[in-house]
Amino acid sequence: MTDPTYRYRALEQWLSQGIADGRWPSHSRLPSIRELCARHGVSKATVQHALRRLEARGVVEARPKSGYFVTRLPEPLPPPRPKTELEAPRPVTISHLLLDIMARNGAFDLKPAPETGEAPYGITALNRAIGRALRRQRRSNFQYYDEPAGDAGFREQLALRYNRRGWPVTADELCVTSGCQHALFLALMACCQAGDVVAVETPGFYGVLQLLEQLNLKVIEIPARAETGMDMDALAQALERWDIRACVVSPAFATPGGALMPDEARARLISMAEDHNLAVIEDDIYAESGFEHVPDPLKARDRNGRVIHCSSFSKVLSRDLRLGWIAGGRWHDRILHLKLVTQLASSRYLQQGVADFMREGALHAHLRRERLRLREQRDELLGDIRQWPGTVGVSVPQGGLALWLELPDTCDTLAVYQAALQAGIVITPGPLFSASGDYTNGLRLSFAHPWNDRRRGALQRLPALLGLH
Repeated sequence: MTDPTYRYRALEQWLSQGIADGRWPSHSRLPSIRELCARHGVSKATVQHALRRLEARGVVEARPKSGYFVTRLPEPLPPPRPKTELEAPRPVTISHLLLDIMARNGAFDLKPAPETGEAPYGITALNRAIGRALRRQRRSNFQYYDEPAGDAGFREQLALRYNRRGWPVTADELCVTSGCQHALFLALMACCQAGDVVAVETPGFYGVLQLLEQLNLKVIEIPARAETGMDMDALAQALERWDIRACVVSPAFATPGGALMPDEARARLISMAEDHNLAVIEDDIYAESGFEHVPDPLKARDRNGRVIHCSSFSKVLSRDLRLGWIAGGRWHDRILHLKLVTQLASSRYLQQGVADFMREGALHAHLRRERLRLREQRDELLGDIRQWPGTVGVSVPQGGLALWLELPDTCDTLAVYQAALQAGIVITPGPLFSASGDYTNGLRLSFAHPWNDRRRGALQRLPALLGLH
């Protein structure tokens, strides 16, 4: 039986997307309740619930004896401006501020605090599956390590999921890791040596910059647009000017802006990798969060083993799992060896529990709910930012966990960090997302958590702390 919560939320999102796409312009009448019931096969109560939620958000209004009409739509928020200039490769030095943010559990939360109440259904089902797997362990298993590549059953479930995403991978091509960060670490160690130059997106993932610093690799930052990701023209220029060994890229809903790389750019990236003997390291960790669809991995286009695919479930299932994977292509054997050196083995019962969770269809059901929840929380955040004073550039991602804000040039988010802490608010300032110290007026805001009173209050206090007026 279909979850009724999913039904009204799915209808709400369908109507909301149709309004955003212009299917129903401002002041136009929506289909009648009877039409919506027939089209979507839902009850009158379900349709009315979805319409009331849209009305509460100010998206539609009810007119007596006439139906529901689209209200006047707000002007679209301007997107953040991309960086335009290439700078020469440089060593990486990461701010200690990042360690402070992580110590406060604030990477994706304005007001870090333990949640009260029951865990979501999907997490409860996951915990049960892991518990069952632990109880099934044979008496002697605790004395033996898992095989280097990881549990075969878990890798088979991953392979099945990727096959449905357009990548015909086999279990033998995958290696289990301790999260996506560990997978990225193995990828960089496998294809680079100290002093090599690595291209990354800017603004981009600070975790990659940390790894480059630890491995003594140089970085060249390639401008990325909030809508389309890494600029392929800029990457082409960089490849002509410098000897670049690897390129780390997040084609699907990259942090901090949630960009989705178009098909043409993906094809061009693979072509440039062939022409310049480039290793492409794909961070696919946000792909499963796509609100409308889950894009094919970049690895699906790889014909010569040049793409190293890295991912995990930490962003869409549980941060606490620390269960990731990597498909190393031509570097697969090297990666298996490095996994032994850096981790030795993965938890067998944890992999088996997650494999059962996937096999039973529980992951699919969880992700269906999670995407609806994330989209709803994104829309709430965008609605609040529209009320901020001044001109603010904002990304509007179709997946991921966060927005990227471009504030007026007078704002310095790094300078505001301590003042925000005094107010009990943890922000992620723009300079964290670059090795150059740029984006002092940039800010990442997450919609990963529900908007309770504490988080909503913090969001309302931010404009004053940032000096917006």
